[in-house]
Amino acid sequence: MGDLQKKTCAACDGWVPVLTEVEITQLKSQLDPAWEIDLDGQSLSRRFTFKGFAKATYTANLAAFVSDKEGHHADISFGWGYCQVTYTSHELGRLSENDFICAAKLDAVVA
Repeated sequence: MGDLQKKTCAACDGWVPVLTEVEITQLKSQLDPAWEIDLDGQSLSRRFTFKGFAKATYTANLAAFVSDKEGHHADISFGWGYCQVTYTSHELGRLSENDFICAAKLDAVVA
């Protein structure tokens, strides 16, 4: 289990520090390579693909469960053959460690 999977999300009420580019690169290296960071460094996304609807639905439910348990909620969209999960720290306008913690935990349950 990676270090991120052992952590829990901190309350994101404006005091959580945003990450530097170096920190973002280091944390992303602990995730599945399929995770992508947008150009502004504001969100972390992964698109899961499947050959049907049921697995997409199960993955969306897993993402919702992991996010809710951490109190750091993802934007989730899904349909036949895909589930798109995006984490961002809306209050900060930039990525925080919370986004990477949730992504790592989702990696662990989807793998």
